[in-house]
Amino acid sequence: MAAPSASPAHDYEPAGELKIGQVGIANLRVRTLDVARLSSEMADRVRRAPKLFARAAVIVDFGGLAATPDATTARALLDGLRAAGALPVALAYGSSDNEKLAVELGLPLLAKFRAQYESTAGAAAGAVEAATPTASSQPVAASAAPAKTQAKAPAPAVAAGQPGLIQATPVRSGQQVYADNRDLTVLTTVGAGAEVIADGSVHIYGALRGRALAGAQGDEKARIFCRAFHAELVAIAGNYKVLEDIPKELHGKAVQVWLEKEELKIAALD
Repeated sequence: MAAPSASPAHDYEPAGELKIGQVGIANLRVRTLDVARLSSEMADRVRRAPKLFARAAVIVDFGGLAATPDATTARALLDGLRAAGALPVALAYGSSDNEKLAVELGLPLLAKFRAQYESTAGAAAGAVEAATPTASSQPVAASAAPAKTQAKAPAPAVAAGQPGLIQATPVRSGQQVYADNRDLTVLTTVGAGAEVIADGSVHIYGALRGRALAGAQGDEKARIFCRAFHAELVAIAGNYKVLEDIPKELHGKAVQVWLEKEELKIAALD
C-alpha cells in the first residue's frame, strides 16, 4: 500500500505587506461651495508651485459648510480639482451625511492632516465659518456673507520640560521627520522634497530646501529658524507660504518665520 503523500506546505507569507503610517496629505477646507472658483484657485496653486501641488494628494473637507453638498456637486468639485492638477483622494471625517456622501463617491474618510493642523476649531453641524483672506494663509475662499465667526480652539501646549527632538543627519528627499508635542532641531540640512514637522518650533542649522511646518497642532507662537532659506514651503499653525511668495532678497539668507495676526512673517536674522 502506497504511503499517503505529504500535505502541501502552506504559504503564509502575504503577497503584499500592509502598514499604517503617517503621510503628508493636504487638507482642502471648503468655505464657499463654488466649484469654478475652487478649481481656479487650485489651478493657480499648481501653476505657482508645481513641485508642491502638482498631483498632490488632497483630502476634501466639507466641515466648514452649513450643509453637506449633494453627490452631483461633490463630483463636479472632484473633477475640477483633478483638472486643476491635484488628486483628491478622500473626504475628511464629518457628519453622517458626509459619511454617506463618501460612500456615494467611492472615497474613504480620513482625518484632516494631523487632525488639529488648522488653527480653527472644527465646524459643528450647521455652522458656517467666516474667513478673511490673507496673502499668507491662502484660504480656499471667503464666505460671501460672513456669518458668526467660530472661536479658536486652544492649541495643545508643548509639554513643559519635554526635550526637543534632535535630527543629526540630513533629511533627504522623500523623508519626513515629525516632533510630536515638542520642538525639532535639525543639525544639518533639509533637502528638496523632504519635510520636517513639529508641534513646537523648528530650528534648522543648515539649508532648508524642503518643507518646514511648525505649530502643527495649532500653536501660533511656534517659529521656524534656518541658516539658509530655500524652502519649498513654510507653515505655522496652518498658515503657509511657498518660495514663489517670498521676496528674492531673503532667498539663501538666515531667516526666522513667525505668525502675527494670522499673517506669516519672514525676516532675515541679524
